[in-house]
Amino acid sequence: MNLVIDIGNTRVKAGVFRNGALQYRETRENWEIDDIMALATNHNVENVILSTVAAAVAVPLGEVLASRFFFLELNAATPLPIANQYRTPDTLGKDRLAAVVGAYSLFPGQACLVVDAGTCITYDLLSSEGAYLGGNIAPGIAMRLKAMHAFTARLPLVEQGPMGNWVGDSTETALRNGGQLGALLEAEGYLSYCRSRFGALRAIFTGGDADFFVKNLKSEIFVNHNLVLIGLDQILNYNVKRLE
Repeated sequence: MNLVIDIGNTRVKAGVFRNGALQYRETRENWEIDDIMALATNHNVENVILSTVAAAVAVPLGEVLASRFFFLELNAATPLPIANQYRTPDTLGKDRLAAVVGAYSLFPGQACLVVDAGTCITYDLLSSEGAYLGGNIAPGIAMRLKAMHAFTARLPLVEQGPMGNWVGDSTETALRNGGQLGALLEAEGYLSYCRSRFGALRAIFTGGDADFFVKNLKSEIFVNHNLVLIGLDQILNYNVKRLE
């Protein structure tokens, strides 16, 4: 039994895996160390991996987990089941890396474009040979809408919502189209460009806005909201096997 923990800027996600299959998943805004230890104990966990953007949390949590389980904290030096060709691995988001490993496990031997549609939208490329080639980062939908309000004098803040005519007939619809339709067209452009370079390509979306893209894009794409957790589990398994 594996426990994978992903501590982001606003939420903490935890998943329990058995032989590569997700058995339990929970998301909270805050987790105490005792909560995580209880989760691990209740599910008879043997191995734990931690991915966190909060350095202050990593030390005390890591010490407690390492005292009870085989423990691994994901960092730039962690051995991976894929080849990482990113030129600055120390600055690479751990969630981006884990999502690519998740795609590799789900679609081995296939080139993949992994799109994490959250606060930012990240586009990451995996070759059919299992090499992470890198990717791009763009503003997420909510960030686009907020930026147009924050960096102008009179444009209002528009919330995400349904789109009608692709040509905005009011300031509200013009802003919403600019933020939402603009993101859709950007994603279509990335997909088209990547497929022109790689041929057959799997597109896998994850993140909070993934369903919006799946609903509105014309291209054949997949959605998996657990892609980062799956990738963390694969990285953990890879490192456990290396020690056998």
